[in-house]
Amino acid sequence: MPMHELIVDNFAGGGGASTGIEMATGRPVDIAINHDPAAIAMHRANHPNTKHYCESVWDVDPREVTAGRSVALCWFSPDCTHFSKAKGGKPRDKNIRGLAWVALRWAATVRPRVIILENVEEFQEWGPLDKNGYPIETQKGRTFRTFINALRRQGYEVDWRELRACDYGAPTIRKRFFLIARSDGHPIVWPAPTHGDPKSPAVRAGRLKPWQTAAEIIDWSLPCPSIFDSSDEILRKYGIRAVRPLAENTLRRIGLGVWKFIVNNSEPFIAPVSWQAGEHSGPVAAFLAKYHTETTANPRGQTLDRPLLTQDTSNHFALITANLQLAEEPNPDADRVYAFLIAYYGSSIGHGLDEPLGTVVTKDRFGLVMVKGTPYRIVDIGLRMLEPHELYRAQGFPATYIFDRDHTGRPIPKKDQVEKCGNAVPPPFAEALVRANLPELCIPKGIDRFSWEAMLA
Repeated sequence: MPMHELIVDNFAGGGGASTGIEMATGRPVDIAINHDPAAIAMHRANHPNTKHYCESVWDVDPREVTAGRSVALCWFSPDCTHFSKAKGGKPRDKNIRGLAWVALRWAATVRPRVIILENVEEFQEWGPLDKNGYPIETQKGRTFRTFINALRRQGYEVDWRELRACDYGAPTIRKRFFLIARSDGHPIVWPAPTHGDPKSPAVRAGRLKPWQTAAEIIDWSLPCPSIFDSSDEILRKYGIRAVRPLAENTLRRIGLGVWKFIVNNSEPFIAPVSWQAGEHSGPVAAFLAKYHTETTANPRGQTLDRPLLTQDTSNHFALITANLQLAEEPNPDADRVYAFLIAYYGSSIGHGLDEPLGTVVTKDRFGLVMVKGTPYRIVDIGLRMLEPHELYRAQGFPATYIFDRDHTGRPIPKKDQVEKCGNAVPPPFAEALVRANLPELCIPKGIDRFSWEAMLA
């Protein structure tokens, strides 16, 4: 019986692409390469049957590691930070930007049937840098075009597109650039979206499933500690991360977000839980704040009825909750939140609650939330950062994915968990692309590899 063709994951990271490939093919990738020992350790925990190389992609000889066997797929996710606009005005490193050239090395030596490369959209602007490390405006895209032509000279058909993870079942809007190159004469196939905007005709007609939302990845069993409670007991009990102490900019951001996403929202998101706030238990309105250092009159955040905004290697997402009570049932504690919200509407950043209340604005809308025509008052506000298991769910990882310990059982620090998640390829991307271009290697959708192997036995 001939041995199967190899599947290789370069820049394997914590295993996002490998997981999606396995979801499609029903078997682990054969070779995973990454220079980061922590990434390889997480990859090994989830893909123990893969051959791992913890070294630079340039130090791995494709002919040596494949040992004469044919290669069906090579996946490449080279470092994107020195292409991304998130890098801001900082200089770029031409060596990091040049990592993508390793795909040409594999094409020229072992000639994979299919090459898939993933990166940020700005990859298409790949070009020379000046002596200070900044892209030369007039040369944007020059190196990218050279890269494409080099693949074509090796006999590959090449095409590229930008895709969104939410269109393939991941509850995040993350957009990525994908390049597909083929040498086997078969056409390049771009997977059709499986999910869409719930309001779109395609979803309403049942042709597409509705996007998965941020609300679906929130672990509602975890409490959201009150911003007015200085006790850390609840944090220790649940091991969750809140933002403590609350800086003035943080408080301003919370106030602006509550105003935008809850008070001034005709349809605020109501969580599928009721939490206790003092003596009161009632509905909880919620939104996500994107926790950055800057303060803005237009707070960065989102409602929970849409896919999660793109996450990076640092967890910048905070869950903000507002406990509500019917306005007809006054609560003596409500004034403290009412005062807080008023204070953060104008240029003032407020004052302590043991001081006289500042000037009350003429339109008393800050403490009032309308939920389907019923008036509620806010009686408490909670805040916590999203936890790693929520972030991994947002990227589309299966619930069984191991991210809190490595292959030896050693715990992985939360910072590293979040970093690997932010760097990861959402697995639904890889699954969709592999199913579209290598259907002969894939198992039926919805069947795990263990069930499939049992059926074939």
